[in-house]
Amino acid sequence: MNDIQKLKTTKNCKGCLLVGADLSEADLNGVNLNEANLMGADLSHAYLFQSFLVQANLSVAALIGTDLSNSDIRNADFRESDLERADLSEADLSGADLRWANLKKADLRWADLYRAKLSGVDLSYANLTGADLSEANLNGANLRKANLSRADLRGSNLTDTNLADADLTDAIWGDNNKFYKNMDFEV
Repeated sequence: MNDIQKLKTTKNCKGCLLVGADLSEADLNGVNLNEANLMGADLSHAYLFQSFLVQANLSVAALIGTDLSNSDIRNADFRESDLERADLSEADLSGADLRWANLKKADLRWADLYRAKLSGVDLSYANLTGADLSEANLNGANLRKANLSRADLRGSNLTDTNLADADLTDAIWGDNNKFYKNMDFEV
């Protein structure tokens, strides 16, 4: 049985090799893809609600409109992936590498992004209400018109971050934020 058949049949594909696989619109809710290699895979509009992708490689993958809500995605690699309009609400992305990813209009409400690598990421128009961004690296990120209300930004690096027109209502700031250099709050 190849890894795609194994994934669809058993929903347990820990460590599977799925490089470039076409899993668009697949129903994979609750699947175990811990440590799987999905580099360059197409998971657009797939359903991965309450799934496990701990330490999975999803770099340069297409995840447009994908439902990853309530999933465990700790320490996963999403570098340069397209997650536009993806649902990552209440997902655990702590320690995840999302550098240069597209998260435009993504739903990250109450997501755990503690110590996530978010430099150069596009989070414009994203909903980060209540998200934990403590100690995250957002250096050079685009948060234009993002909703950061009630987000925890303690200890995060916001150097060169674009926060123009962002909603920062009741955001939690700490004394050790690194953000005063070149931060853009203006239209």
